[in-house]
Formats: sequence, structure tokens, C-alpha cells
Amino acid sequence: MARFSKNSLFSSDIAIDLGTANTLVYVRGRGIVINEPSVVAVNDKTNQVVAVGKEAKTMLGKTPPHIRTVRPLSHGVISDFEVTEELLTHFINKAQGGRARLFGPRVVIGVPTGVTNVQSRAVRDAASSAGAREAFILEEPVAGAIGAKLPVVEAIGTMVLDIGGGTTDIAVIALGGTVAAKSSQIAGDRFNENIIDFIRSEFKLGIGEKTAEDIKITIGAVIPLTEPLSKNVRGRDFATGLPREITLTDAHVREAIAPSLDSLMDEIKEVIEATPPELLSDVLEHGVTVFGGGALLRGLPRVLAKMLGVPVKVAPDPLTTVVRGAGIVTETPAPFKDFFIDEEDILSEA
Repeated sequence: MARFSKNSLFSSDIAIDLGTANTLVYVRGRGIVINEPSVVAVNDKTNQVVAVGKEAKTMLGKTPPHIRTVRPLSHGVISDFEVTEELLTHFINKAQGGRARLFGPRVVIGVPTGVTNVQSRAVRDAASSAGAREAFILEEPVAGAIGAKLPVVEAIGTMVLDIGGGTTDIAVIALGGTVAAKSSQIAGDRFNENIIDFIRSEFKLGIGEKTAEDIKITIGAVIPLTEPLSKNVRGRDFATGLPREITLTDAHVREAIAPSLDSLMDEIKEVIEATPPELLSDVLEHGVTVFGGGALLRGLPRVLAKMLGVPVKVAPDPLTTVVRGAGIVTETPAPFKDFFIDEEDILSEA
């Protein structure tokens, strides 16, 4: 597989954080140009794409039977190849201003840690089918660590926690590679499911995924707040089948997501236990850096610090940390040339 070289890069090189919930695109020399939901609306009668991104997300739960709103990535990996190809094609063209080009862009794409070779190849193939001249695969926790300006190329243990929509990546990085890592399915989508189940159980009310997401963002917290938050929520009463409104508080959300948060803590501790002692001392000194949408849950850093016994900080602008890191790789590839997942490794197990 060809490597990035300083002389071979062109201004159209782009980096993509292909997330379960959102896709972000960084164009070399321009910065982040796209931040939209990873949702595609498809007309089953014509087999045509109706909408992509923000427009498609507004259709969730509101479409007639012949129109499907699809999230083509599940837990950070491709679950619907054709729709993912449509998603990437739309965003790559949009990032390039919709202009036809003789050569497609080189693309750096972030994937969860520990993905299988088949899954990595699927991402590369989807990018190539979408018009990329070459696709380079980078693990998201590594990309996030680069975006957070952590010393990933040095002999220092750096621990990161990337809480996304479909997956949470936990990794200890040193000298450009992951020394200990784990990808968990306890992430933003799981918290949404917890909220839906809690409201169904406690209030006998049915709500959708979009409503659960709004609740999590608006009043979600993992510690008691000095000023409690509340939100009026509308849904379908299971007893009458009619609409009903309830008032939820941050305490309700905290109770709903507590079991999942406890399980996530156990998985973080597993990674710490698998970390060599010398690197663990670095983690104890420098702490854990958190990014991804889950980093915005109120009180999360404090809870993590208390349960893990190490300092915890949230990266600046945690929603864009991964794509900014992948973007840095397109801008100055030389220090990170060994960070990519090799195509040769993928083909060796084909």
C-alpha cells in the first residue's frame, strides 16, 4: 500500500471520522467542513437516496412505509455497505465543493480500535467506491490522542477514552501504537436505550430514539447537580395509546444509565490491568483524556477520576477531537507514517 509522503499530498486530501452517530470531514488546508448525522433516507420503491445527513435525520420516525431512514454504521463499523458508500460519496463530493476532479482525494478514515480485518477492509472499499484515490485507516483513539496534542510518538504512556455513539474506545498509547486497548459497545446509543427502557418501565410511556438523545443532551448527568435539571417529555401512553406528557429530571437519567456506566468502568479497569507497570506509572501521573460526545455528560470526569484514582480531563472540543487528529495526519504525515492499519495485514488473513 502506498504511503503518504509530503510531496505526494494534494489540497484535496481529506480526513473522515466515520461515526455511528455523526460523520465529520476535515479538508487539508481548510479544516472541518462537514459535521452531519450518519443517516441516509432511502426510497424503497425507486431504490434511490432521498436525503443524507441532517436532512435525513429530521425524517427519523416520520417517514411513510416506502422510505427507510438508515444508520449504515452499527457500533462504529459498517452494517450496510451500499448505504455507507452513498453516505461517503455524498460527503466526499460535498467536501470538494461538488466539483468533478480528475483524481479523487486521498482519505484518512478513523475506525474503532480492535476492528477485524474484514471490517477495516470494508471501510477502505467503501471509501474507494465513493471516489477516494487511496484510503488510509487509522484507529480512532490514536487519531483522538493526536487531535488532543498528546505525546503519542514518545515513550510515555497516554491513556484515552473515546465515548462515541456506537462504541467507547479505551486505549493506552505509547511510541505510536496501542499497548492495551478495548472497544466497548457501551456508548451513547446504549445510554439512549437505557433512557427509553427506563421511561417505559417507570412511566409506561413510549418514546423514540431522537427524543432519548435530546433528553440525554439536555438534562443528562452522572452526579447530583447543585441546580437540578428537568425536561418535559411527550410520548405514547401504553395504557391508553394516547399522547401523554411527563417531567423528567437529571436524577431519572442518572438512574437510567447507572448500570451501563458501572459496566463501562469495569471495562476501563480491564485495560488498566493489562497495561505494563512502567506505562501505568505514566498514566497515574498524566491521567486520562476523554473525548467524543459522551465526554459532555455532566460530571463524567469527576466520576471517572474518583473510581479510577487518576486525573481525568476532557479534550478541548471533544466532539471533533478524532477528526482533527486525522486532519493533522493529512497536514503533516511524516511523524505518523507508521500509525496506519496496513492493507498487507488485512490481506494476509483474507
